[in-house]
Amino acid sequence: MTSLNRMARLLYFAISATALVSASTAHNDSDFHLKPFKVDLTHEFPRLKSLVHNTRLPTKPLYPGTGPDKGIELKTVRDLTTQWITSFNWEEQQKELNKFKHFTADIEGQTVHFIHERSKDPDAIPIILLHGWPGSFHEFVPVIKPLTQSVKGADGKSVSYHVIVPSLPGFVFSSPPPRLNWTNHDTARIFNTLMTQVLSYPTYAVHGTDWGSVVGYAKYSSFNTTVRTGQFVFLPFIPPAAKEISDANITLTEIEKVALQRSDDWAATGNAYFMEQATKPNDIGLALLDNPVGQLAWIGTKFKDWSDPRAGTSPSELTNTAILTSVSLYFLTDSFLSSVWIYAQNPNGFAAVYTKASTDAPLLFSQYAYNIGFWPREWVAKAGNLVSYKVHDFGGHFPGLDNPPALIEDIRQVAQYFKR
Repeated sequence: MTSLNRMARLLYFAISATALVSASTAHNDSDFHLKPFKVDLTHEFPRLKSLVHNTRLPTKPLYPGTGPDKGIELKTVRDLTTQWITSFNWEEQQKELNKFKHFTADIEGQTVHFIHERSKDPDAIPIILLHGWPGSFHEFVPVIKPLTQSVKGADGKSVSYHVIVPSLPGFVFSSPPPRLNWTNHDTARIFNTLMTQVLSYPTYAVHGTDWGSVVGYAKYSSFNTTVRTGQFVFLPFIPPAAKEISDANITLTEIEKVALQRSDDWAATGNAYFMEQATKPNDIGLALLDNPVGQLAWIGTKFKDWSDPRAGTSPSELTNTAILTSVSLYFLTDSFLSSVWIYAQNPNGFAAVYTKASTDAPLLFSQYAYNIGFWPREWVAKAGNLVSYKVHDFGGHFPGLDNPPALIEDIRQVAQYFKR
């Protein structure tokens, strides 16, 4: 699928959508061309299946006994591709995605796709959930509806959220950034416009993971009159190594020791993809552009390696079907190439030197044991007005899929600190 076809499809969806945007959704639709959007990739999927079916894989591993520490295993790829062409039901997955209210808006020359689900509670807190790579809005699917539902908080008051989940520029249905030197600070700015001008929320909370934490932290720090609480599971700062933590005389719990080992292992052997995408995005982007099995291997290994080893067992919803849905979204929207450019456009997105955000807004942080980065409480406190630090023994880099109940609980805690 060419980029031209992709943009034509976006335009088609925008024009042909029959639903009307409710008055409560926004008051500025004429300024930003706000339109309802429907996920419809049905006609693209047969070609994906054909390409997968005709892909030749080795009949046996080159070096039998090689484990996942050398990359995704042949058996894993075979199992996933077999499911992709035999039992994976794209129509079913697409139907699930379309249970949410999708929209697009034009902001600064950028087409922004987002989900906007409102709570029935008029006092609900607006919150924007920001994904990273190789994720998408899809990784928040299990938590969106529950967050819109009213529950009693610790103080006995009702807690619920108006939930906004945008696609980062260049990811799935959001257009590639309009210029080469587009940074995460630009994304933070247009997402602030989305919240305050397109959707008319004067104040709101932000949640971020992976690149979404970089964008979210930029919003938390730079748009400090509108972003009044931040909840993160990742930070835009390089995690401390074991020696740094030891030299600071910090005592870790057993769960934190697991998290630290994961973080050190990723720093030692897990981040080569980062350098590739930061320095040569076209190499990997063009190599895998029309290769769904290649994208599956490149992306699938991250989902497998960065998640809890128990992924797919309760409470995790990070199954092979979820992985195939994620990769299908990348391939069917022709966005793999544009997604990896976020690394080249933000080579120093994760800083070595910690700086404190220019805000008094509360900061909440959740450390999942099997994430690929570990930040002790003392390091998180360097980044902002830390009011809550939690450690979960289940979950990894994609908590929206890997441990939805815990992430829902984490985000609901925002209500204790949010002040409009």
